[in-house]
Amino acid sequence: MKNCLFCKIIEGKIPAKKVFEDDRVCVIEDINPQAPIHFLILPKKHLATLLEIEDCDHELLGHAFSVGNQIAKEKKLAGFRVVVNCGESAGQSVFHIHFHLLGGRAMNWPPG
Repeated sequence: MKNCLFCKIIEGKIPAKKVFEDDRVCVIEDINPQAPIHFLILPKKHLATLLEIEDCDHELLGHAFSVGNQIAKEKKLAGFRVVVNCGESAGQSVFHIHFHLLGGRAMNWPPG
């Protein structure tokens, strides 16, 4: 999508601090971190919200979680949280599916 912030980051048109990248996902540092560790896992396929997921996307999204797991292990996080917002009323501000990987501090419950 040509006007998508995350697509532009993935394409290298907007700079970001990349933590990991392969042919399916890009992981960047969040510019407004809510925890000592706060990364965004960005699937390279543009899907605006969770509501656009189809059967053909299951492997991609599973891979995104595997990459998050790998990063959490590398950062030696004793615990972490993965958050995804779906829709503006849930706090989604960029309409490209992304997963927040948060860690490095105690997480409160309920999160919202």
